[in-house]
Amino acid sequence: MGKRSKAWLEQFTTDEIRELRAIREHRAWLTLFVNYGLIAASMALVASLPNVFTVVLALFIIGARQLGLAVVMHESAHYTLFKNRKFNDFVGNWLAGYPIYLSANMYRAHHLEHHAKTWTDGDPDLSLATTFPVSKASMARKVIRDLLGITGLKKLIGTTYLVVKVIGGEEVDSGTLPMRMERRPAIRMVVGTVLTNLILLGVLWAFGHPLLYLLWFGAWMTTNNLVARIRSIAEHAVVPDSGDPMGQTRTVRAGWLERLLIAPNCVQYHLEHHLVMTVPHYNLPKFHAMMRERGLLEGACVADNYVQVLRAAVA
Repeated sequence: MGKRSKAWLEQFTTDEIRELRAIREHRAWLTLFVNYGLIAASMALVASLPNVFTVVLALFIIGARQLGLAVVMHESAHYTLFKNRKFNDFVGNWLAGYPIYLSANMYRAHHLEHHAKTWTDGDPDLSLATTFPVSKASMARKVIRDLLGITGLKKLIGTTYLVVKVIGGEEVDSGTLPMRMERRPAIRMVVGTVLTNLILLGVLWAFGHPLLYLLWFGAWMTTNNLVARIRSIAEHAVVPDSGDPMGQTRTVRAGWLERLLIAPNCVQYHLEHHLVMTVPHYNLPKFHAMMRERGLLEGACVADNYVQVLRAAVA
């Protein structure tokens, strides 16, 4: 780590870092409420005004909020969701991870290794960044595959195939999946995913609109994969200096529409997250503002919007 990468820390006091790392549990509940509230509102909109426009809008909002739930699960993987670690994992799994076929327990080992070995040969997420930039035709194919559900189908089949093998006692390489496969967490993830999705279907059935579940599953198969891809590109692809923490990952100054449809729960502040990975998501905007006010983001990897990021990712 060079002098430039350490310079930012010299501009912060121990008390300031401690305050940034402070867990405020009511903010975690608020995040969950907002994400599920937007999902419920999207479904209610389609129920009251069923047409192509409302369905497409709902699919994009729900897909983004499913990414929002993944962010909550990611938060629990860092033990920054709730102070009690057992409760932290319970909420991270049952209210965030399991409904979207993820597990905080299996994600944690994979993700913490990514933080420890960012942009090295040992980084498990390295292949997600090194394939860029790509051609316009290649990017168009990726977007089409995402929106047609091809990516989602591959994810569903691939994850299920590996989980079944792990439950059967086989050792597998999880490949590009953001999980380290272990038998007991895998069983809990499958059971949790089935139960939480049945509960969602049951709630919608009780309200007289069981077909609205198709919006949830449809978004998971389509728009969620597109926004997850954009997020992944923005975080580590086509960065200026993979050897410097100030240049190896990117923060995006997202506008309100991007925050609604692409970057939920402050996920756009990835540079700050990598500098101090135990800062809860709701404190990242403050961290970013402090860095900016102290002139520490000059020359750092910061984009003005996601359009700018995608232009850089297309050769």
